[in-house]
Amino acid sequence: MKYTVTASRWEIEGVGATQSRGLADAEKMVRSYLRMDFGEEAAAAAEIEVVPVLEAGLAEEIGAVRDEIAELADKQRGAAVRSSALVRKLRAAGLSGADTAAALKVSPQRVST
Repeated sequence: MKYTVTASRWEIEGVGATQSRGLADAEKMVRSYLRMDFGEEAAAAAEIEVVPVLEAGLAEEIGAVRDEIAELADKQRGAAVRSSALVRKLRAAGLSGADTAAALKVSPQRVST
């Protein structure tokens, strides 16, 4: 089950309301609320999205930056996979760890096996 939490009065859409001192504690407080109403298993399995109520434009900017961060994380994972494969190929071609690191412009620790 997914719950959207409006972070102004900490309303849990379709469930009720709770409170916390700030956004950092909001998910923990919502899970506590859900635990009381629906039990431990349901609270642990719940997908919780905390949506802060902000002045115009900031919520959209948060969404755009979150999307960009997720996209960059995906690219980083892909680059790590390709980098590992290339390191194996370079090492199999006879390059030392230091030479492989120099070719990729990374530290020798990044290419150690």
